[in-house]
Amino acid sequence: MAVIRVDDIAHVRFSAPDLAAMRGFLDDFGIIPFESGGRLYGKGRDGRPFLHVTQPGPARFLAVGLRARSLADLETLAASEGVAVEPLDAPGGGHIVRLTDPDGHGVEIVAGQANDPPALLAPAVLHNDAETKQRLRAVVALAPGPAHVCRIGHAVLKVRDFRTSEAWYKQRFGFLTSDEVEAAPDVPLGAFMRCDRGDLPADHHTLFLAQLPGPIGLLHAAFEVASLDDLMLGHQHLKARQREAAWGVGRHIMGSQVFDYWKDPFGNELEHWTDGDLFTAADPPRRMPMQALLAVQWGAPHPMFAGKRPPPPGLVAFVFSLFLRLKRLFSRQTKGMSA
Repeated sequence: MAVIRVDDIAHVRFSAPDLAAMRGFLDDFGIIPFESGGRLYGKGRDGRPFLHVTQPGPARFLAVGLRARSLADLETLAASEGVAVEPLDAPGGGHIVRLTDPDGHGVEIVAGQANDPPALLAPAVLHNDAETKQRLRAVVALAPGPAHVCRIGHAVLKVRDFRTSEAWYKQRFGFLTSDEVEAAPDVPLGAFMRCDRGDLPADHHTLFLAQLPGPIGLLHAAFEVASLDDLMLGHQHLKARQREAAWGVGRHIMGSQVFDYWKDPFGNELEHWTDGDLFTAADPPRRMPMQALLAVQWGAPHPMFAGKRPPPPGLVAFVFSLFLRLKRLFSRQTKGMSA
């Protein structure tokens, strides 16, 4: 049984040597930047005090924030971990428990923050499809500019050992698996995990843990925008501002989101998304092949497959499964030698 059940992701935290450069990117990305206490914060339109934090320092990812349901839950978690509940010195106040996961990622669990009323968004554009005609005697007239980021939706962490990290997060925060991704049958490389809200719907994933080659760290953080039109306007704006595109636009298979990935000036990858799946605790997990992680339902192919001679998806999955099998074998041999 989990110690607590978190309600959502709260924020991501970075350090960077140039806060002005980060502020300019947040403006273009559609996150509202402001400074407080020597840190750069970014907020969305959902009324939450912030969803993105940058503090002065070397360019690196520092922590992912999770939102507990109550201060009592924070106290329960703190007692279980043998740490303190501290006042949160940040806009919105509240309290925080600071943990470190098995890979050294900071995990900041917050509760009791003061929220503003959500910002009003422009009325949604009515669509005329082949069967339903919703827009009558009116035209579509979209204003160019950045996308309107409403909220933070999820983070993707690259980990050393998926099963170890999965157990750590589930035991403390009550995450449920939506889709477990396999490089080959019974060779898992990661899982999309959602919050357990009982009968209330939750995003398909709040956290994706992925055991992949290369350095551990944040693969990306994702932010929900107002609509598909808003995402495309944001894409056009970022492209005009000559920001670095990473992958998009397309529609994922797992989670179904329409996505658009960009890199900030320090190499961190951030995603705009809209129209994602929602599930309750009653929905069972699925096992999905690695090909479903890299493929799209429509749109831009994964950068790995965007060249003139892309590798076959089956070959990529085979190489990853071999990597994971060898790593698992080496880990068992190392444990046997130390026993």
